[in-house]
Amino acid sequence: AGPAAGSGSGGGAAGGESWYLALLGLAEHFRTSSPPKVRLCVHCLQAVLPRKPPARMEARTHLQLGSVLYHHTRNGDQARGHLEKAWLISQQIPQFEDVKFEAASLLSELYCQENSVDTAKPLLRKAIQISQQTPYWHCRLLFQLAQLHTLEKDLVSACDLLGVGAEYARVVGSEYTRALFLLSKGMLLLMERKLQEVHPLLTLCGQIVENWQGNPIQKESLRVFFLVLQVTHYLDAGQVKSVKPCLKQLQQCIQTISTLHDDEILPSNPADLFHWLPKEHMCVLVYLVTVMHSMQAGYLEKAQKYTDKALMQLEKLKMLDCSPILSSFQVILLEHIIMCRLVTGHKATALQEISQVCQLCQQSPRLFSNHAAQLHTLLGLYCISVNCMDNAEAQFTTALRLTTHQELWAFIVTNLASVYIREGNRHQELYSLLERINPDHNFPVSSHCLRAAAFYIRGLFSFFQGRYNEAKRFLRETLKMSNAEDLNRLTACSLVLLGHIFYVLGNHRESNNMVVPAMQLASKIPDMSVQLWSSALLRDLNKACGNAMDAHEAAQMHQNFSQQLLQDHIEACSLPEHNLITWTDGPPPVQFQAQNGPTTSLASLL
Repeated sequence: AGPAAGSGSGGGAAGGESWYLALLGLAEHFRTSSPPKVRLCVHCLQAVLPRKPPARMEARTHLQLGSVLYHHTRNGDQARGHLEKAWLISQQIPQFEDVKFEAASLLSELYCQENSVDTAKPLLRKAIQISQQTPYWHCRLLFQLAQLHTLEKDLVSACDLLGVGAEYARVVGSEYTRALFLLSKGMLLLMERKLQEVHPLLTLCGQIVENWQGNPIQKESLRVFFLVLQVTHYLDAGQVKSVKPCLKQLQQCIQTISTLHDDEILPSNPADLFHWLPKEHMCVLVYLVTVMHSMQAGYLEKAQKYTDKALMQLEKLKMLDCSPILSSFQVILLEHIIMCRLVTGHKATALQEISQVCQLCQQSPRLFSNHAAQLHTLLGLYCISVNCMDNAEAQFTTALRLTTHQELWAFIVTNLASVYIREGNRHQELYSLLERINPDHNFPVSSHCLRAAAFYIRGLFSFFQGRYNEAKRFLRETLKMSNAEDLNRLTACSLVLLGHIFYVLGNHRESNNMVVPAMQLASKIPDMSVQLWSSALLRDLNKACGNAMDAHEAAQMHQNFSQQLLQDHIEACSLPEHNLITWTDGPPPVQFQAQNGPTTSLASLL
């Protein structure tokens, strides 16, 4: 909103008001200097007001002052005063849409920053009501109010507004913006788990996107939005194999976009003047969903490769762009790579990255409120990996208290159950947890992956209780489900546990048939604890069968894995960030005291 915007409409300015144009030109010169000379720009604009200019000129000057103060200073009170005057005066002036609605939009943004959301909402509603003859502003203000409701977690109101926007865009002949409204609504319905409503909506979106003939970049960006929703929908349902065709299309689509040049041709329909995300943000987003897929499928080296690419791109973008979505992308990427590190046996690195997520969350209360449960869940997983079971329980209990997300809740309960199983003396709590994630009966979420994991946890518990036939039944269910959707880690864990059961039962041939593929799969992932477990079993199996050479080789492998895990364990526990395991309340702690070496038991690893 540069001061010179539309300066010619300053009520007779082009004739006798040359002083106005001179001040405006100077203000614009100072604003666009590098770095901007904000104080001088404000002085020039303020000099317009004492001359009692015509109403149009006065309203525009207040808008320009409010905009410069809002964007370039911390002087919220003055910015608010000018924007309120601009909004008040411009409402009395016919055909003064740009100033009127820009003032309303900026003012409500400022109110939200000051936590006066209840003042912003009626203002936006009024602006929406009087902007129906101005398609661009009407659509933009609908998006803005829908976003405000979304931030307040009132997704029903947000969906209603997006529905109104879609219908309005259809009436004014903008199929492109209609698709943007519908895709945004689809995204919120997915967040609300209203899957019955999502499917017909996404089908309609697919048709609109394919039929729309317009700017190729706009068309491809609609396809990216559409495909991202489809991919995340599959991943939420834990369908790692079924998602592959969609993911491939998405990756091809982003390659197409990166070869297209941004045409500066403005759309002829003003309602089409929107874009979903900048090209660079879309690239990061596609990396991100690829990482999510690789992690769920158990291709952890691929997840690592794409995380590195995405984080490099993010670092570059954050130098020039302080958009909050970039921090969200960064946190979600880190959350996924932390889980990968814990599996591949890099606990110290995982802990430092958990600390990095804490630092990002310290900078943004909203980011923290959206990711607090995930942070405590990651700390719980870290605690399991360093055998701090009491801390793991405290972290998971905190995470359960903080989350309303069904899938995350089921994931936390599954991991908490594994903690109780390892502790061996928590039967009452364990039975009540297992009842809540019973895969045979009323499983609480539709995720294929989480249901398969629930069967595995049941199998693990039955194994520890010596009920081997029951354990085999549960583990075969896990295998059936994990093979159907290429869930490599669950497959590896189930195979090695089945191998262990057959070994205990004295069926060495059958045990070997399980443990060898488990070891191969674990090496491919790579999953360090399954490799440790498999190599110990192979050592004992070969010893029992009298294969001294193979037993020696397996024993050597087991020794190597033990050493690696042990060194990493000692390194992680001696980091000052290890103190994070005791944090269960309030915002993330700011700094950590260094410790004198490890404080945790190593017995379980050896």
